[in-house]
Amino acid sequence: MVGRLLMRGMLTGIVAGLLTFTFAKIAGEPQVDQAISFEEKADAAKGEAPEPEIVSRHTQAGLGLLTGVVVYGAAVGGLFSLVFAYAYGRSGRLGARALSALLALAAFVAIVIVPNLKYPANPPSIGDPETIGYRTGLFFLMIAISLAATVFSLKLRRHAAARFGAWNGAIVAGAVFIVIIAAVQLGLPSINEVPVAFPAALLWKFRLAALGMQAIMWTTIGLLFGALVERAQQSSRNVLPAGL
Repeated sequence: MVGRLLMRGMLTGIVAGLLTFTFAKIAGEPQVDQAISFEEKADAAKGEAPEPEIVSRHTQAGLGLLTGVVVYGAAVGGLFSLVFAYAYGRSGRLGARALSALLALAAFVAIVIVPNLKYPANPPSIGDPETIGYRTGLFFLMIAISLAATVFSLKLRRHAAARFGAWNGAIVAGAVFIVIIAAVQLGLPSINEVPVAFPAALLWKFRLAALGMQAIMWTTIGLLFGALVERAQQSSRNVLPAGL
């Protein structure tokens, strides 16, 4: 059972990766090219020589991007299927499609929206190379805290729903989640390495494209995985026992 779910999850992730790659090529890569051009012009104005290109830009935007997104999608889809396998049957009367969609929405909020509110994505030309490790650590710390807050809020919702009703329990859990995230984001250090001269419109389009890629990834996984599981369940019900 879990093995079949894992396989469906990884296949769903691959499909999501292909769709995300298509979107990235159309909406994301032009912004990256403009950001790189900005960096090159800024370096030329300072009299600095351009850095040697280890991997060609054509490879980065083509095969490299495709490989990275598809592998990421397969990994996320596999992990998603394991979470689904654990939650299915423990989430009340939710069917496969509803549970899959809700899990994907929760993951999108916890893993994408919340961390990006504090540490939004930046184009390649933004940021000090010496602080990459520090910035990456803070970003993943925000993801870990967000996931922990999500799990805590879901458990709190179950207890609150038993006492105050489903609707009020959901409100209490949501309010607690918001308070926890707000307190953590206020406490963590802010990082602003965007050059003053960097075009604001380009920065906005890049960050919007980055969020769009994640939205396509999680929407596809949430909807397609649930549909595949439900279809498999219906097929198994329609199979008559041997001998009948």
